[in-house]
Amino acid sequence: MAPRGSSPCASYMVVLGSLLLMAASIAAAGNFYQDFDVTWGGGERAKIFNRGLLLSLSLDRVSGSGFRSKKEYLFGRIDMQLKLVAGNSAGTVTAYYLSSQGPTHDEIDFEFLGNLTGDPYILHTNVFTQGKGNREQQFYLWFDPTRNFHTYSVIWKPQHIIFLVDNIPIRVFKNAESVGVPFPKSQPMKIYSSLWNADDWATRGGLIKTDWSKAPFTAYYRNFQVTACTWSSGSSSCDIRRPSSYSGATWQVNELDANGRRRLRWVQKYFMIYNYCADLKRFPQGIPAECKRSRF
Repeated sequence: MAPRGSSPCASYMVVLGSLLLMAASIAAAGNFYQDFDVTWGGGERAKIFNRGLLLSLSLDRVSGSGFRSKKEYLFGRIDMQLKLVAGNSAGTVTAYYLSSQGPTHDEIDFEFLGNLTGDPYILHTNVFTQGKGNREQQFYLWFDPTRNFHTYSVIWKPQHIIFLVDNIPIRVFKNAESVGVPFPKSQPMKIYSSLWNADDWATRGGLIKTDWSKAPFTAYYRNFQVTACTWSSGSSSCDIRRPSSYSGATWQVNELDANGRRRLRWVQKYFMIYNYCADLKRFPQGIPAECKRSRF
């Protein structure tokens, strides 16, 4: 049905724009050989298996390891399945994130903070805009992330960023440019992951150190999928000047319906352990402006 007051020709152009966007976006299961480059710790510590469908990163006393995507993206949905370091993972951090480059970079973070055997991982999330972060929310997970693979996803849109775990929304960061808060919407980002030693802060503020007798520490990755606008030679595969044309792309219709909002509230009520928006000691002059617009 055409929007009220619009002409059939205008409706046709919106539909055509949506179809062109879908064609321009990537929507495919990934292959680690084709889609990523090992950036450090290669050979012994970063390995690709099973014809490019499985990747592992390891950390030992000498070095950690990491990889990054060959392509840059500007808006889309990114999915990756991870199985985290098992056993005593205290002091280790497994990071999975999107980031641009430079001192005013943008970044969307999942960081998994290791813990002593039997104690839960902490899932640390953050959003950087124009080089400024300090927007942390932390969660316990409702499962053991070391026993099986689980899917960690980012939906990055001009309107908001949604963090998901097994397709359950855990966090929404809304575009609050209307109240003067920068939003990551102009810098293309690559996908990164790394496994590294951070025992100066990762576990109980650095009180628990890495037990190197348990090394190597290993995390596994599979089922990378991306449905997104790629960035190449200074331009996007999508027409970012026409937000209305985004409506037809699969990742663009992943709004939170009533069930999604209930799930978000459930996670934040029972599993959130830190929210910068509620840290009045940290912000004695008042919470950041975007926090006042955080409800979805």
